[in-house]
Amino acid sequence: MSTQSITSPQSDEAGEHGPAMNGADVLVSALEREGVEAIFAYPGGASMELHQSLTRSDKIRTILPRQEQGGGFMAHGYARATGKAGVCMATSGPGATNLVTCIADAFMDSIPLVAITGQVYQQFIGKAAFQETDFFGMTLPIVKHSYLVLTAEDLPRIVKEAFYLATSGRPGPVVIDIPKDVQQKVFEPFFPAEVGNLEGYKLDSPKATDEELVEVLNLISKAKKPVLYTGGGIISADAHKELKEFAELTGLPVTHTLMGLGVFDPDHPQSCYWYGMHGTVAGNWAVCESDLLICAGARFDDRITGKVDKYAQEAYVIHFDLDKSEHNKNVHAHFPIRSDIKYALKRMSELIKERKLGKPDLKSWMDTITGWKEKYPFKYEKGKHISSQEAVEALYEVSKGEAIITTGVGQHQMWAAQYYRYKEPRTYISSLGLGTMGFGYPAAVGAKVARPDKEVIDIDGDGSFLMNVQELATAKIEKINAKCLLLNNQHLGMVVQWEDRFYESVRGHTILCDPENIGGPENEDGIYPDYIKMCEGFGVKARRIIKREDLHDGIQEMLDADEPFLLEVIVPHTEHVLPMIPQGKSAKEMLID
Repeated sequence: MSTQSITSPQSDEAGEHGPAMNGADVLVSALEREGVEAIFAYPGGASMELHQSLTRSDKIRTILPRQEQGGGFMAHGYARATGKAGVCMATSGPGATNLVTCIADAFMDSIPLVAITGQVYQQFIGKAAFQETDFFGMTLPIVKHSYLVLTAEDLPRIVKEAFYLATSGRPGPVVIDIPKDVQQKVFEPFFPAEVGNLEGYKLDSPKATDEELVEVLNLISKAKKPVLYTGGGIISADAHKELKEFAELTGLPVTHTLMGLGVFDPDHPQSCYWYGMHGTVAGNWAVCESDLLICAGARFDDRITGKVDKYAQEAYVIHFDLDKSEHNKNVHAHFPIRSDIKYALKRMSELIKERKLGKPDLKSWMDTITGWKEKYPFKYEKGKHISSQEAVEALYEVSKGEAIITTGVGQHQMWAAQYYRYKEPRTYISSLGLGTMGFGYPAAVGAKVARPDKEVIDIDGDGSFLMNVQELATAKIEKINAKCLLLNNQHLGMVVQWEDRFYESVRGHTILCDPENIGGPENEDGIYPDYIKMCEGFGVKARRIIKREDLHDGIQEMLDADEPFLLEVIVPHTEHVLPMIPQGKSAKEMLID
């Protein structure tokens, strides 16, 4: 594979010739033609030309993060909130490598991302020059494609291809690495109107045949305990309406992954809500006991399956997926179907109506599931102090469930999924496949740029938030009204939970404050660091809540603020996320209490 291209230029391509300009201006013009409205970019020696060109654009808003990883996660949040490709940019060497985690995160969660990096002059590549790294090579395992642009004239085509690759099929990240001499070269560009034939990349928009879909419907009609399992692919395909119609026509119980939050109304009588390691008992047990498991727009990762050889042992597995590499990767699919999921769901609904097919008799099965839902809801006990669960639930009540929620990674991430109810797609934005701490607040900034009409709130933990706390400066200076509900327990809560459950509560460096003076609801003086003073330094409004009677008022103050705001709620570190499937166990062995 060529470092700069996966296709050859076509002499008869449709497009437009531009006036003579340098490569940096060509890049910006190409981005404008792709409809890019915002780029999250941190400058450096190898990308200064690109930034100079961006200053001359009246179509692209350049937002300066305070660290490249923050910019990458802002682009991720932008993409998740819109479905469009998020765009980030960094200089060579350490600037570029600071994007690696963001790129890997987008790859794991199938998020469209275009990461642009400056590179040293071509004559210095491979010679250990100042701030030189082989960014093309190091990102190959975590991208859909990487480009090292060696010919300036290829830039317009490469940008066109990059956005197409990032957003088509199964979305994902694409890297464009541009040497400084390419940025400086003056030439007359040709901007192609469309993507040509990409060698090695065939997007054939696969559609399940009617024969396959009829067979699925036949299997549904015979099943006694079927389950429809969905995920983030439904959101990527904008297929939540088709999912609802199909589910209601068949009467199937519906569960989904964390990536699928918002695809199906959690209050719908057929909903089992989300399942997996910390998901609902009903969802996990329904899948475990199913005789027909229809997976649509999801993959079988380890947080879903638990112990694989005990996963849905009695189920006949149908797996719809656009990416056939997911078929039989972790769980054997008896009936793998490669198809666009929006088409498959819509067509199955049409076939049901055309053939006047009735619903299968699932009363007994639904009664069982309803019993589980009633007996084992998400629950917590109110104690002396505000718990994280209580704070999230209060946020849901006061915000009326209308906010876009981002999260960091840890216990708070799970509680945000359990106690904030998501009824629309693209309203829960979290790092799920890679599980990256520090994701939440920069993602909130990016989501707010994408959706200024929506309240965007990062539900975060103190450990996760501190990893990218510098992005408060971005929000303040750029006037981006992203907020944070900080659940501060002074510990790395999820690791502490595992220490309590499996390591006899021995603390393996999981205390974030002074171990000799642990802060908390009963020791305010020991709380460290002081986030209120930190926010004061950034010029960001903040408030600390310890007493239960102040919680709703504090949340309302945060929501009313027309500027960035941090609401710190001091919570105990003793709470555990339940239910929980212990590592190496099956869903039937999940811990409930």
